[in-house]
Amino acid sequence: MAATKPGTGRLSGRHRRPPEPRVTYGEVVSVREFRALWFGQILSLLGDQLAQVALAVLVYHRTESALATAAVYALTYLPPIVGGPLLAGLADRYPRRRVMLCCDLLRALLLAVMAVPGMPFAVLCVLVFCVVLLGAPFSAARAALLPEVLEGDRYVVGSALQNVTNQAVQMLGFAVGGAVIASLGPYRALALDCSTFLASALAIVAGVRRRPAPLRDDGDGRPSVWAMTRDGARLVFGDRRLRTLVGFAWLCGFYVLPEGIAVPYATELDDGTLSVPVITGLLMAAMPAGTVVGAFLFGRFVTPTGRLRGMGWLAMLTCAPLVLCAMDPPLPAVLALWALSGVGGAYQLAANAAFVQCVPPAGRGQAFGLVQSGLLAAQGIGILLGGVAAQELGPEPVIALAGVAGLSVAAMLTMLWTGSRREIIAKVRATTGA
Repeated sequence: MAATKPGTGRLSGRHRRPPEPRVTYGEVVSVREFRALWFGQILSLLGDQLAQVALAVLVYHRTESALATAAVYALTYLPPIVGGPLLAGLADRYPRRRVMLCCDLLRALLLAVMAVPGMPFAVLCVLVFCVVLLGAPFSAARAALLPEVLEGDRYVVGSALQNVTNQAVQMLGFAVGGAVIASLGPYRALALDCSTFLASALAIVAGVRRRPAPLRDDGDGRPSVWAMTRDGARLVFGDRRLRTLVGFAWLCGFYVLPEGIAVPYATELDDGTLSVPVITGLLMAAMPAGTVVGAFLFGRFVTPTGRLRGMGWLAMLTCAPLVLCAMDPPLPAVLALWALSGVGGAYQLAANAAFVQCVPPAGRGQAFGLVQSGLLAAQGIGILLGGVAAQELGPEPVIALAGVAGLSVAAMLTMLWTGSRREIIAKVRATTGA
């Protein structure tokens, strides 16, 4: 065996990159501010899921219309299209902790009004619109604050942990929502949602420290809301890397569509063994269940750069299983396909981390708000169009078509991402010390 010159062999330490450090979930949970944000989010999200299930089942039982059910479900996504891009700038204009507290308290007040028995349905819809609208500045402030609470790869692992618990809460809320609503009734469910927002506000007061506004008044006054929205749009859409990452975020408009027509699909799958509300809950819980598994494994066992390299493949996995719904599979197979689609949704963790690397801290609130508004718009429009198509074609072919369209878009985004990921990977390695 030939001798190897020092420094030139394959095993030379000079040419081997040191292993990338991996942050554990325990390290993230040990951060007090993260625990406060995490706990508050879990409580408020659980209440919201119960309310969504009740609304979907109630509307379909009254109308027996897939279009009406999808339209009301889409109502929970559409308000940020109207005010989200403008209101998200509040997270940069004012202290983010204060923005979150005000939004939580206002939403609790609106839900207390909604919980009054006998509230007209039209008034409830208006109040729901306002509640969801206030979620835009809250989510922007929370998303912008998290990178300050968790730095480096802690942010990615913390996002993974939040994703796992959020999806688990959604899965729990959807799976047991029908039974809970049947026993509590819609107005008590709204009162429960009100209490979760109050608990979230209390967690923020107790666990999140005060910070100054990111954009300080330098004597010339803070920029106007319109100017901040314009500058945020230029920042997000003027950068090729950010445009690609935004495309990955908005891809969910394709693979979230099945949730919007889960009730009519459950009616198609009903064979008398389980009730339609129970089947609906199982269907709506399948994707969150898959995302729990995917986010946990992706965040815990994959290196930071490995996440960025595998992001495109996972994005395609979110849509590919939906294509098989065209074969009219039975309920267990449908649940497995939807869960597999949810596993692929873990790619959003890598996309989110890459987005943070490319956006300056002072503009994160506006940037996250714009992306979040577009994300909810994509989901709402996708669900609404899916309801229109399902009314004519039935749910199975519509879900399959959404899978085909989403897979095509995901493949295109993956090719674009391959050409722009090297610079972001270099930044990630610099922050992790690898």
